[in-house]
Amino acid sequence: MAGPTTAERGARNPRDGSAGSDGPVRPPRPDDGAGRLRRPGPRALAVAVAAVLLVAGAIWVLYGSKWLRAEHVRTTGTDVLTPQQVEEAAAVPIGAPLIAVDTDAIEARLRRLLPRIDSVDVVRSWPHGIVLKVTERRPVLVLEKGGKYIEVDAESVRFATVDTAPKGVPRLELTTSASPSLKRFGADRLLAEAVRVRGDLPDRVARDLTTVEVRSYDHISLELKGDRTVVWGSGEEGEAKARTLAALMKAAPTARHFDVSAPTAPAVSGS
Repeated sequence: MAGPTTAERGARNPRDGSAGSDGPVRPPRPDDGAGRLRRPGPRALAVAVAAVLLVAGAIWVLYGSKWLRAEHVRTTGTDVLTPQQVEEAAAVPIGAPLIAVDTDAIEARLRRLLPRIDSVDVVRSWPHGIVLKVTERRPVLVLEKGGKYIEVDAESVRFATVDTAPKGVPRLELTTSASPSLKRFGADRLLAEAVRVRGDLPDRVARDLTTVEVRSYDHISLELKGDRTVVWGSGEEGEAKARTLAALMKAAPTARHFDVSAPTAPAVSGS
């Protein structure tokens, strides 16, 4: 039997199933019909030029024009601090392109220069403003030293020294000079324990709290309005001690002395 003819062999390509030569068929290269590559037409060239001009124009508007410049600063959220104090410390570069204002640097500068600031957001307010959204630290205890008062927040940060004790903030007394706890734990740890106890108190008790006294790590006591005292012990088991104290005060509303240092075996006296 005669084999396939040359035409038949050319009609089948076992590698790609296409007709023609033995090799794969490649798409034709764009040309102008005479074997020369096509060049971009006037329309495509115009689109490319327009895109470049658009980008360049946007860059100029943001950085080079006078339209989007930092011209004013506004501060929100202050209580003890004044907006003027915040804005002077922020040192926003007035007249600079708004897009180029380094907001991270301003935030870091404010926290460094004004420790009363807990957090701050620096926001661009287009087209000409910078807004400083400030959150101040709040004192939960105040420590008297040298006739002045050191404010301590809920994270145990001593953030400000003032001439007058803030109203309604309990005082902290660290009477640990003769205690081995001071050497073992350090003043910062003992202060943190006092803040921890303050945070564990029931709201009803916290409203009446006037003084937190720390004699040692495991001897913390409280003074409340109405000449009442609470022996708290260490800062451990705070939630259990808080529940026990609330139950004792409800059961003995006229009592003056409470001991919850061992919350499973509390004591009450002075009714």
